[in-house]
Amino acid sequence: MPHPVRAGALVLSVAASLLAVAPPAAQATTTLAACQNGYVGLTFDDGPNPGNTNTLLTTLRNNNVRATLFNTGQNAAANPGLVAAEAGAGMWIANHSYTHPHMLTLSQAQMSSELSRTQSAIQNAGGGTPRLFRPPYGETNATLQSAASALGLRTVTWDVDSQDWNGASTAQIVQAASRLTNGQLILMHDQYATTIAAIPQIVSGLNSRGLCAGMISPSTGRAVAPDSTTPPPGGGSCSATYAEGTKWSDRFNGQVTVSGATNWTVTVTLHSPQRVLATWNAAITYDSTGLIMTARPNGSGNVFGFTVQHNGNWSWPNLNCV
Repeated sequence: MPHPVRAGALVLSVAASLLAVAPPAAQATTTLAACQNGYVGLTFDDGPNPGNTNTLLTTLRNNNVRATLFNTGQNAAANPGLVAAEAGAGMWIANHSYTHPHMLTLSQAQMSSELSRTQSAIQNAGGGTPRLFRPPYGETNATLQSAASALGLRTVTWDVDSQDWNGASTAQIVQAASRLTNGQLILMHDQYATTIAAIPQIVSGLNSRGLCAGMISPSTGRAVAPDSTTPPPGGGSCSATYAEGTKWSDRFNGQVTVSGATNWTVTVTLHSPQRVLATWNAAITYDSTGLIMTARPNGSGNVFGFTVQHNGNWSWPNLNCV
């Protein structure tokens, strides 16, 4: 699909609650009743993107649904912290080629390279081993499917196109989702604010029709109930809260307090042209852009901080905690 301008949103505190207060037996009964008419696959292509993936994950978690995220290898390699955040949020991560080319114009060796490099990028970022492949633009043939199968990948496309890539409004995206029936998949994308805004309405509409968001079976390519080995969104109740610290003319301090988890991962997304000058009380890694910082415990507790050179942008960073 095309790659338009990315949309972003400021997220100061991210929290996910996995289960309702009802006891397990009641939850199971409620889930069975809610999904009486089956499962559909919510899918999002072209991520992860620094401008919008955290917002997508937060919205999915807040609506207690999981989705299949078809990542491009180049985006996964450039944003490993976001791949880890996707996995930590309980999403299924799948292969969408490395550079998003028209695959049918490539040789079989080039096809295999596109797929294998994406597998490696996602695995190296902590996203597991993808079992599904969605060809860019939905273009496929026997040669491409053979290359995918050789890597253990099931080729899937979609049943309903949301047309978000083509400028569809939030209302139009919701209307498209209303056509979904048991086992079907809907094509959406990581980078549109209109798509993010549609998610709560899509989930509400599915619930009203006795449908639930499920996983895509690697055996059949159809949406089915999540298997018992798949963690629910978030993997725990993790909350990261930002507090403003000392400010100078050229930089500012920020402090993050993590609650609800001890083995946490917090993704801190800065706003260009900001840069981190110093950090404390956490083990830190960065993506290739320097704008996404991933923090993990280093034995100093659940509060960490950093100094940001603002370079004219005083916006607080976005946080995502898993």
